[in-house]
Amino acid sequence: MEGWQRAFVLHSRPWSETSLLLDLFSEESGRVRVIAKGARSRRSNLKGALQPFTPLLVRWGGRGEVKTLRSAEAVSLALPLSGISLYSGLYVNELVSRVLEQGTRFSELFFDYLHCIQALAGTNGTPEPALRRFELALLGHLGYGVDFLHCAGSGEEVADAMTYRYREEKGFIASLVIDHNSFTGHELKALASREFPDVATLRAAKRFTRMALKPYLGGKPLKSRELFRQFVPKKSPLKSPEEPQ
Repeated sequence: MEGWQRAFVLHSRPWSETSLLLDLFSEESGRVRVIAKGARSRRSNLKGALQPFTPLLVRWGGRGEVKTLRSAEAVSLALPLSGISLYSGLYVNELVSRVLEQGTRFSELFFDYLHCIQALAGTNGTPEPALRRFELALLGHLGYGVDFLHCAGSGEEVADAMTYRYREEKGFIASLVIDHNSFTGHELKALASREFPDVATLRAAKRFTRMALKPYLGGKPLKSRELFRQFVPKKSPLKSPEEPQ
């Protein structure tokens, strides 16, 4: 099995009449762009395999930035995502494609991604907890270090009922000001544990990850948001997984 890696397709698009250009997220090499020659032809046995959310074993070659796919095998059937879970999965794929530098190893994040997709496939309720856990894991692997459990001003442990205001590059500082950047100690403890026992902590997690991810995403809108808005009727109370509550 030398040269084989576990991977998922993040995104694909036609490259020629018979080929595909793929963005892969692999266990050992991180995000990799490859050309799958002949994958669009009628006789190709790769058509069903090279789809998002299908666990793959892949090999590629080449010295340039864009590699050539040598082999690909589906390890199992695609993880069953549909409805809101499907659009949530597309959001996660777009997030990885936009944020990770090409060719940088993120082996631990690869398994965070796998667990997120598995959670989305297995949920009968809201996808929000799985999305928040993955976003926090992603920020951690990017080196976005923040101490949720201590006041950046005094160094004391956060208190459940106290309010703390987030200051970029400093952390959470006790404050009487309550605004979009303010969080209770109870909410910060939930962020630290990545467990969200109530609606308030889940909303706080979404609010924080939106702020923290913004510098990595820049001003370009996420396509998955627009897709979700087309999927959900305008009058529906449901919101996109990347929209603030």
